[in-house]
Parts: sequence; structure tokens; C-alpha cells
Amino acid sequence: MTLILHTIAATSGLAVATYMLFAPSKTALRISYGLLGLTLTSGTLLVVSTGTHILQACLMGLFYTAFVTFGIVRTHRVLANAVR
Repeated sequence: MTLILHTIAATSGLAVATYMLFAPSKTALRISYGLLGLTLTSGTLLVVSTGTHILQACLMGLFYTAFVTFGIVRTHRVLANAVR
């Protein structure tokens, strides 16, 4: 069950981060925060409970986190500039 939740959260997180690159919004930003947290939490639970290879899991997690964080930071900047 955790694996399914993790997969859905990660895929949705990538989709929302990609969407934010083209159409930044506060709502998408909040959703992205939640999906990032859910993905990192469920990924940690999966690594701890199944004893998978930590190097491979962490490498993919770093790529995912970097992409989503890039989308979040870019959206923050775009929204901050729109307010000025």
C-alpha cells in the first residue's frame, strides 16, 4: 500500500511541478509542498521497512527533490515578481 501511495504521490508531484513551470499559482505551490512531503515520507518508510538499496533510493530521491524544489523556487520568484 505504501508503494502505491509513494508512486502516486511522486508522479503527481512531478506533474504539478511541471505545471507550475508553465502556469505558476499559489494553489499549485501548496499542492506541491504536500506532495513533496508525502513522497519523501513514504520513500523513507519504504527504505526502512523493506531494506532496499539505500544508494539507489537516495539517488532517485535527490533527483526528484531537486526537480520539484526547482519548480517551487521558480514559482515563488514568479509570484513575488507579480506582486511588485
